[in-house]
Amino acid sequence: MADMASFRDAVTAWAAGGPEDPARDLAGRLSVRTAVLLEGPSDTAAVDALAAHHGRDLAAEGICVLPMGGAMSVGRFAGLLGPTGLDLRLTGLCDERERGYYVRALDRAHASPDDLFVCAADLEDELIRALGVERVTELIEAEGDLRPLQTFLRQPAQQDRTARQQLRRFFGTKKGRKIHYGRVLVEALEPARTPAPLAGLFAAL
Repeated sequence: MADMASFRDAVTAWAAGGPEDPARDLAGRLSVRTAVLLEGPSDTAAVDALAAHHGRDLAAEGICVLPMGGAMSVGRFAGLLGPTGLDLRLTGLCDERERGYYVRALDRAHASPDDLFVCAADLEDELIRALGVERVTELIEAEGDLRPLQTFLRQPAQQDRTARQQLRRFFGTKKGRKIHYGRVLVEALEPARTPAPLAGLFAAL
């Protein structure tokens, strides 16, 4: 049975040089109307967790949350999915340092840059700031990662960083950790504390 995961796989294969027909066929069968362009799986985990938190089934709404495997791929995906390709509405979430890639890609695809939501550093930093260092540390302890965090914080390279910077770096030190905590941090958010880029994205969907 076709589902949104099948469409994501078909689009990813198309972007890598594969055939376009499977993605085009699935877009019609699944009534896909919007593609949310994200850099990678940790951002996807956070967006999926927030959707579940709000009781929304994005796939049922025709919204495809699409990790691209890096911001440098945004031009390719925007061209395939936007007005010059499948004619889906494009939106996305990116880090400040990647804004230029996204804006240029959306412009070339004749899509609106107003549907782009930008994190000051990255999404992890936005979530840490929203929850606070103390609360994030409590969540890390609850997930059984307090000892690895304490070991990490004793490293000389961490001594000149702020507590928020240290936590952000910690999430990137082990494969899969950013994805895991993307979900954990979002699930701990009170609705009023949702970071502005995430809140803006969901308000636009």
